[in-house]
Amino acid sequence: MGGDGKVFTLAEVSDHNTSKDCWLIISGKVYDVTKFLEDHPGGDEVLLSATGKDATDDFEDVGHSDSARDMMKEFYVGEIDATTIPKKTTYTPPKQPNYNHDKTSEFIIKILQFLVPLAILGLAVGIRFYTKAA
Repeated sequence: MGGDGKVFTLAEVSDHNTSKDCWLIISGKVYDVTKFLEDHPGGDEVLLSATGKDATDDFEDVGHSDSARDMMKEFYVGEIDATTIPKKTTYTPPKQPNYNHDKTSEFIIKILQFLVPLAILGLAVGIRFYTKAA
């Protein structure tokens, strides 16, 4: 198609979201993929679901071939006005208070680490003497 370098807003591109008129945004460029919907190996639903947003991550996650990337040139219609695309935010976990190490529970764990094996050993020895005596 060969765009003339026109700049589109996200709202303008989002209006093209049907099987009869489908535009995508990939890496800051706008593509009219309407004629390609039937030929797309992943089906037209994949392309239609990527309209109205920046589909760069969707496109890259699939791992398209070099020939697929070359094919995009014929569907190019222009650039996207980056100021109209919402910024991606990263998840920041909420601040939590530092864990207060309870020295008492630490001491109890150390005692149990000593006593439990000792109790198992005592039980084994007791069973051995009990079975010998009987």
